[in-house]
Parts: sequence; C-alpha cells; structure tokens
Amino acid sequence: MSVEEFSEEEAGSEAMALLRLRVVAESDPGALVRVLERLQNLNVTPRRVIAESSSADKLYIEVDIVGLSECRLSLIALKVGQDPCVFNAYWHRV
Repeated sequence: MSVEEFSEEEAGSEAMALLRLRVVAESDPGALVRVLERLQNLNVTPRRVIAESSSADKLYIEVDIVGLSECRLSLIALKVGQDPCVFNAYWHRV
C-alpha cells in the first residue's frame, strides 16, 4: 500500500468517525442556537443533539457528528469556546 493510498484510507475512516462536541454554557436561551449555528454555516446536520439544563444555571450540550474531520471540529470547538456565555467546549471520538 502506497503512502497516498494510506492517506486516502485514513481520511475516509476519519470522515466516517462518530465525533461528539461537548459544550458547557450559561443557561442562556440562545446558547444552543449559537452552537448549532456553527454547524449550519458549514451545511452539517448533526446525527444527535442533547441539551440539558442543570440546577446550577448551566446548559450541557452534546452534539454527535459524522462526516466532519477532526481538524474542522477542533476549529468549531475553538469558535464556540470564544462565545462569552460558554465555559468549556471540546470534542472527542465516540
């Protein structure tokens, strides 16, 4: 297998990986919309979205995504984390 074939295979498996974006934000009605807006701008439909409000006035958001590179999701997490109402934003493989 050549280096080019390996890179294409690796890129293909990365595109099919299930990734989860996790965000902790203030319990702000617009926080969920601002997180999903980042994906909408890229024409990406999440596989699953869960948002749960806690008694500590925090909103916990989980967004499962398939078909997006880890590099692109890292950039999205960085952008989401810059929002003033966001405490933490990161992603991981599921």
